[in-house]
Amino acid sequence: MAAATGNDDDNGFENQLKPESEPALVNLSPPLSKNAQKKQLKQQRYEAKKAEKKAQEKEQKRKEGERKHKEWEETLANATEEERLKLIESRKSLRKERMDKRSEEKEKKMERLNRAKEIGQKIVVDVDFAHLMSESEISSLVQQIMYCYAVNGRSTSPCHLWLTGVQGKMSAELDKLPGFEKWFIEKESNCYIEAMADQKDHLVYLTADSDTVLDDLDPKHIYIIGGLVDRNRFKGITMAKAQEQGIKTAKLPIAEYMKMSSSQVLTVNQVLEILVKFLETRNWKTAFFTVIPQRKRTGLDPVASSKLEPQEEDADDHLERKKVCVEVPLESSS
Repeated sequence: MAAATGNDDDNGFENQLKPESEPALVNLSPPLSKNAQKKQLKQQRYEAKKAEKKAQEKEQKRKEGERKHKEWEETLANATEEERLKLIESRKSLRKERMDKRSEEKEKKMERLNRAKEIGQKIVVDVDFAHLMSESEISSLVQQIMYCYAVNGRSTSPCHLWLTGVQGKMSAELDKLPGFEKWFIEKESNCYIEAMADQKDHLVYLTADSDTVLDDLDPKHIYIIGGLVDRNRFKGITMAKAQEQGIKTAKLPIAEYMKMSSSQVLTVNQVLEILVKFLETRNWKTAFFTVIPQRKRTGLDPVASSKLEPQEEDADDHLERKKVCVEVPLESSS
């Protein structure tokens, strides 16, 4: 009895030291409006449909590979020894040509990126918003950043691309990308305002809330794209951030060339591609109509309609098939 009582007393003492329950985590993010919930549901359905389509394409590709392999085996089986040797040698030669071409393209790409690092237009993707986003939104932004890097690498006039605010969850998700540690890109854990403190006068945050319309890209300026998915919950956040930091703001001259649909959204990679395309062509019209998909347009701006020329049909559809479609409100990028 004494031993049992002693154990009970010890347990009681230990229980007094333990809190009755863990403190509840408080969600500081504003609740989604009904309209935002509808958009989120629509986006989830789109993602599910996209994943299903991707799986179907993967299966078709696998079957096509099996078919070609079977045809190759049959061709070899029906050929003479001499013909078989010629076929194998020809195939090896074609494979080597492809590898040599790929190696040459990679060298040229690195030359362009090295030159951009020295004299290229500096463009920053500000990813210092991870604490405001859900895991799926962070994942979406990481995918967009991957597209940014790919687009810049293919460009004949690439920019000097920066990522700032790379820390915490965002850093962890970026590190999961294959080869991210080898990306030819500037990565900063600090905010741009600290990483580029000596160039503060040249910082320009791109936001649709700005009264300044961007006519040209100044090589001395450093243009910042806000990396925040679903900005509907945080309207005006990039403008407020820029004002608090005392840096310039500007918006893309989209309204001078076209009217956007009611959603008025662009992805981070679309904004980056618009800027890179402008660096290539020095023509906003070409940049906008090449990058902004048809589904986001409602028509031409009456004031500027005289500036526009007929566009090639299906150009946007062709590009759209190659893009990630996680939407970011226009104010996040223009």
